[in-house]
Amino acid sequence: MSKNIVIIGGHGKVALRLTRLLSPSRKLTSVIRSNSEDQIKDVVEAGSTPVVLSLEDEHAQSKFTDLFNTSKANVVYFTAGAGYRASEERTKKIEYEAVLNVLDAIENSTLKPRFLIISAVDIRDPNKVPEHYNEEDKKLSERMRQMMPAYFQWRYEADKNLVARTAFKWTILRPGGLTEEPGVGQASIGKTHLTVTISRDDLASILAALLDREDASGFAIDTVGGSVPIAAGLDTFIARGETDWIG
Repeated sequence: MSKNIVIIGGHGKVALRLTRLLSPSRKLTSVIRSNSEDQIKDVVEAGSTPVVLSLEDEHAQSKFTDLFNTSKANVVYFTAGAGYRASEERTKKIEYEAVLNVLDAIENSTLKPRFLIISAVDIRDPNKVPEHYNEEDKKLSERMRQMMPAYFQWRYEADKNLVARTAFKWTILRPGGLTEEPGVGQASIGKTHLTVTISRDDLASILAALLDREDASGFAIDTVGGSVPIAAGLDTFIARGETDWIG
């Protein structure tokens, strides 16, 4: 079935990769925050129609609802982020407030499109440690939380809000650290360790593969680099039926 897709954060590195993967057979709209010629050119060349709309716009929620309706969106990808060096105020605004505005916009839209968002591995209740973590995972988790407390707090609050929603279908993809290494079409999916990275190429490929995997709805999915073909890894994860979310 043909799908109309909106990508929020459409000029990001992963978003542009995703656009190039999907554009040959899908109608894409990419939301960008700047009307710079360079951003618009990059998005168009990747195969999408750019729409300038800031997540920080005071009327963002209603504008996103209008966008989802006019584009007849079936699927919304949220690939935007504040960046690890952002202030606490901006981190809260993008990682939490903006996400909730988009979620509310989906609920208020006509088609209530599926929602797929990039979060991060280890976003969880800080008082609950995954059973599969080894000592290296625990040490790295503690170190990262000390380095970026606002990011972990507000990313967790946004994801916690999302998993409680039932008005539309959603999936959370939670990658480890990202690299610029060429993609290999393989990954480790589900119950991953924190010390392994994943390429942006492979992350985009997983996002693309999830487009037609409605059976991944309701799952938070951890992923890092690995040796299992992406499609097979998703098959195994979904068949197991266990989310990686710990709320």
